[in-house]
Amino acid sequence: MNSEVLTPLLDWLDLAGVAIFALTGALVAAKERQTFVTLAFFALITGVGGGTVRDLLIGAPVFWIHDAWVAAICLAMALFAWFTPTRWWEGRFLSVADGLGLSAYAVLGSAKALEYGLPPTPAILMGVITGCVGGIIRDVIAGRPSILMRPELYVTAAALSATTNVLGDLVGLVREWVWVGATAAGYGLRLAAIRWNLALPAYGRD
Repeated sequence: MNSEVLTPLLDWLDLAGVAIFALTGALVAAKERQTFVTLAFFALITGVGGGTVRDLLIGAPVFWIHDAWVAAICLAMALFAWFTPTRWWEGRFLSVADGLGLSAYAVLGSAKALEYGLPPTPAILMGVITGCVGGIIRDVIAGRPSILMRPELYVTAAALSATTNVLGDLVGLVREWVWVGATAAGYGLRLAAIRWNLALPAYGRD
């Protein structure tokens, strides 16, 4: 990670997002009875996909290329998934874990974009991209319906986290508290969407 841009708290948010997304990617491959190599690939591509796209767009060094911990964490998550029975992960666990990674990554993406000088609106979009792209790549490669095509709120939760973070930065609030609050806001919305199937109105014109 770029030590001149990211603070220790953002570093932890970054690693937490990587770990959670990597685990969800590995578990998708595990449920499909794939080899360990496939589990490791899914863990890596899900863990770093959104951050890679973000860094390329904002002109930053691609974060996981310069930090040995990132690939190591992805491999560790693949090993963890490999040695645990899939019955542990039945139900809504994947969605709940993915929601935490989503909100943390959205905050990280928008904060890093602001530090690289992006205006507020593109910074929010970088947060959304950081949070969502890894899961989209995972679903596409696995041949599953993309999370974007599911009814409950997902991108909206990432947008809430990113927007809350950018607005907090604009008004000059204490950054660390903004990051925590923005992560909690997006995660809370995502949990509510999972629990009560919250969704935006669908297009209904003929």
